[in-house]
Amino acid sequence: MEQSHWLVTALGQFGDQVALICDGRIHTYSQLLEQVDTWGTELATQRINPGEVVAFEGDYSFDTIALFLALVRNRNIAVPLTRTTRKSKAKFLDIARVRAVFDFHDDGDWEFSRREPSLDPHPLLEELRGAGSPGLVVFTSGSTGEPKGIAHDFDKALSNVKEKRRPWVALVFLLMDHLGGINTLMNILRNGGTAVSIPDRDPEAVCEAIQKYRIQLLPTSPTFLNMLLISTMYEKYDLSSLRLVTYGTEAMPERTLKAINEVLPGVSCKQTYGLSEFGVLGTKSRDSGSLWIKVGGGDVETRVVDGKLWIRAKSRSMLGYLNAPSPFDKDGWLNTEDEVEVDGDYCRILGRTTDIINVGGEKVYPAQVESVILEMDNIRDVTVTGKRNPVTGHVVMATVTLFEPEDPVALKRRIWDHCNGRLSRNQTPLVVKVAEMLEISNRYKKIRMETNGDA
Repeated sequence: MEQSHWLVTALGQFGDQVALICDGRIHTYSQLLEQVDTWGTELATQRINPGEVVAFEGDYSFDTIALFLALVRNRNIAVPLTRTTRKSKAKFLDIARVRAVFDFHDDGDWEFSRREPSLDPHPLLEELRGAGSPGLVVFTSGSTGEPKGIAHDFDKALSNVKEKRRPWVALVFLLMDHLGGINTLMNILRNGGTAVSIPDRDPEAVCEAIQKYRIQLLPTSPTFLNMLLISTMYEKYDLSSLRLVTYGTEAMPERTLKAINEVLPGVSCKQTYGLSEFGVLGTKSRDSGSLWIKVGGGDVETRVVDGKLWIRAKSRSMLGYLNAPSPFDKDGWLNTEDEVEVDGDYCRILGRTTDIINVGGEKVYPAQVESVILEMDNIRDVTVTGKRNPVTGHVVMATVTLFEPEDPVALKRRIWDHCNGRLSRNQTPLVVKVAEMLEISNRYKKIRMETNGDA
């Protein structure tokens, strides 16, 4: 007997409204539900039982989204993967104890395969099966070590989408293996909005899509927003439909936020806050141009200990890591490792502990230094990291990209002069490098890796 799930059932009320626009093709809610049924039949044909761990690899498409919903309805444990993590795919499949895999190709074809995990059954996955709940496994980015597989009770992860909200026409920007991307997709569908997926996420492709499909909501990252500013594509395309830009995943330089508010007047900017362990939490910005936010609400509690943000939620969806000890203390608190400033009920995210540079005992926050350097002429973009130093432990290194070639010695002097008076001596970059382009991750975050060697 075919199972039902409240989320899939809720989509039936939207009928012939547009649910998805994928690669320019329009699909209604009725068509989406028909495809969910088709995938439900496929799961039965392949003898995929409730509780079985099923992975699928691909970007947002009519079929991947329909399969995901079919897996939720069938009470499977879904493991969404993307091509950007293909090098780690075999390891991820083992960590998640995956037994069935659907691989989607760019031309729309797909392949199915069975496999036997090399690891013993995991108690957390057995717990999900015993509860009869749909599950979700996502992986941390691995920017600070080995990626960790996180097991979620997907029903609890969906708790924040049960409440009806405004239906948006929104770009699904963050990939399907990202909890923020899944949260965006589920919120759009739950409220009868339209999710727009495009194959490329460069500034011109995004701006073209906003103009063509009259997109209202753009959820993205500070790094992408700075790429948008550099490209000036906001001048080439009509972005008048845009109402809200949400940003998260990394610290936002003040200069970037100020510039976005200037070039997109009438568009609200809202900082989001999320973790792979908790999903996207409720936030309230002091105003569109402010980096000060309130985090939490409802059953989500926050506290600041030694300058770090801690979070606790009574109904958290995360059961634990599949390949690491639990990150929660005995009282259920999680240290986010995000350093913050506090002003009453508001806090400002300064950066992840692993990104912060210790120069002679002084903490240097890369986003603050980047914001100052971005004020300068001819600076296209900048990434600030630490470089080991035998005297101070580390010094600040700025890797910049330029609009026009410039003498390196003169550039370094110009950056020193500009930072003098705006930043402390330890915050001022001692090392300046010029690059053709900066490294960014598949989640559109700057990659901050300490350079080997001493300064």
